[in-house]
Amino acid sequence: MTENTVLGDEAVAIGAIHAGLSAAYGYPGTPSTEIMEYLIDAARVSGDKDAFTARWCVNEKTAMEAALGVSFAGRRALVTMKHVGLNVASDPFINGALLGIKGGLVIAVADDPGMHSSQNEQDSRFYAAFALVPCFEPRNQQEAYCLTREAFDLSEKYGVPVLLRLATRLSHARASVTLSPPREQNPCKKTTEKAKWMLLPAHARNNYADLVETQKKLRAWSETHAVNKLELDGRDRSFAVITGGLGGNYFEENEADIISARGILPARLHIGAYPLPLEQIRTLCAQAAEVTVIEEGQPFIEERLRGLLAPRVKIKGRLEEGALLPRTGELDSDAIRSALGLPAREALVVKNELARLPARPPQLCAGCPHADSYETLNRVVAELDGSPGHPGVSVNSDIGCYSLGAVPPFNAVESIVCMGASIGMARGAADAGIPYAFAVIGDSTFIHSGITALIDAVQAHTPLTIIILDNSIVAMTGCQPTALPSAGLRSLVLGSGLDPAHYLELDAYKKNVEENAARLKKEAEYRGPSVAVFRRECLEAARKRLKAKR
Repeated sequence: MTENTVLGDEAVAIGAIHAGLSAAYGYPGTPSTEIMEYLIDAARVSGDKDAFTARWCVNEKTAMEAALGVSFAGRRALVTMKHVGLNVASDPFINGALLGIKGGLVIAVADDPGMHSSQNEQDSRFYAAFALVPCFEPRNQQEAYCLTREAFDLSEKYGVPVLLRLATRLSHARASVTLSPPREQNPCKKTTEKAKWMLLPAHARNNYADLVETQKKLRAWSETHAVNKLELDGRDRSFAVITGGLGGNYFEENEADIISARGILPARLHIGAYPLPLEQIRTLCAQAAEVTVIEEGQPFIEERLRGLLAPRVKIKGRLEEGALLPRTGELDSDAIRSALGLPAREALVVKNELARLPARPPQLCAGCPHADSYETLNRVVAELDGSPGHPGVSVNSDIGCYSLGAVPPFNAVESIVCMGASIGMARGAADAGIPYAFAVIGDSTFIHSGITALIDAVQAHTPLTIIILDNSIVAMTGCQPTALPSAGLRSLVLGSGLDPAHYLELDAYKKNVEENAARLKKEAEYRGPSVAVFRRECLEAARKRLKAKR
C-alpha cells in the first residue's frame, strides 16, 4: 500500500493502470483531459514493450471503437471524454452493451455542471440508464481510484461496458489516495462468441434479450454495493435524504449544523453505484413524509422517484415548483442548506475598491494568430455587406479557442453549437438564401467532425467559404497534438473533391491582413465551396516546444 496526492482525473488513470489496463483512448475535453495526459506520460516513461497503449484519437467515436477492438481481443480498455463527447461516441457505446464484453471496458466521462468550459450541463447517468449499463459515481479521489479498478472487474463479470461518471470539482481537485498493488494485464485471447459481436438483426435481438435479463443481476448487485450506503439507526425516519456522488460531501459538511438545529440527523441513503437500489430507496422512505434529493448535475435520481414512491411522500429537489435547490449550475455545501431547513451562513463582506472595476471579459491570448485571422474576416464581411447585423452574411463558428471571436473586440461570429457544426450550418445558411456563408473551424475540430460536412458541401456544390484556423495544436484543452499534422490538411481537403483552385493557404500574420482579405473576398464571391487555411502556430504551443528543446 502506498499513498499519492493526485487529481481526481489522475486517480482514475492510476486505477486503470493498476486494474491491468492494456489500452486507453480518448479525445481531449475539459474536465476529462488530465486522465489521458497522465496515461500517455505513464506509458512513455515505462519504456516497457509490454506497457499499455495510450493514444489521443480523432474523436470520441473512433476512441470508443478502438476500445471495443481491445475488448474483443480479451484485454482491458479505458475510454476518456467529457460529457458532450459521449454524444459523439453514443453509437458504439450503446451498441457495445449488446456485445457480451470479454475484456473489461470502462468509459470515464467527466460532466461539467455549471458549464465552466462546456455548452450544456447534460448528465451522463442518463446515458448509462439508456444503454442499460452500470454506472459508478465516485464522491472523492479515493473512490475514483477504487471504483475505476472495480469497474473493469464488473465489466467482465456481467459482459457490459461500465460508465464512470466524474464531475468538474472531483476531476480537478487533489487529495491523498491509498493505492493497492497492481494486477497483470489480461492475455490477448480473441473472443470465440462471434455471434455476440455481429449485430445483425438476428443476433442483436438475442443479445438485447440477454442484456434485459442481465438487468436483474445488476439491480441485485447495486442493492448490496458498499457505496450505496443506507443510514437509518438513530436517525429521524420521517425526514429522508438521498445523496448522489458529490452531493454526499455537501450534505456531510452540514451535518453538525443539522444536529444543532434538529437534534438528530435525517435518515439517509447515499448512492454511488447504478442502477438505482430500488429496495433501499423504498426502505428509506417507508416512514418518511418527505424525501430531499441532493445530486450534482441534472435531477436523475429525483425523476425516478416519482412513480416509485407512494403519493404521500413529498419529493423535494430541483424539479418541484419553488424548489429550494437550484435547477442549474453546480451545488456546494451552502447551496443545499435551505433544502435541509438550515439558514444561510453569514458571509464575510470584503470592501474592495477593485470590485468596482469593470469585469475583464474572456479574450484570446496576446499575440494569438486568431486575432489577425478575425481582423481579416471582419474586413471581408464589412466589404461584402456593411449593414448592421450583416443580413447578407452568415458567420458560423465552432468549438475551440477561436470561439472567443464572438466577443469584443472582434464580434465576428454569430453561432457556436457543437463540434463540427460550423460547416453544416454554413451550408444550410447558403441553401436558405444567404449569399455569403462562412464557417470558422479549427484544424483539430475539422478533423474531429468537420470533414463529413465538407464532403456534403462539395457534393452539393454549395456556395460557402470554410476558414480553417490551423494553429498546429489542440490549444483549448492544453496543447495536445492534433491527429493530423498541418502538412496533411491539403491532401485531406482536396481528397473530398474540392476544386484545387479554391483551396488557399494563408499566413495569419498582421502584415498579411490586407492581402489575405483580398484573397478571402475573392473566394467568398465564388459560387461554390472554397477552403481557406489560415496557418500560424499557437503561441502557447510554440513556448512549450521551445522549452522542451532546452
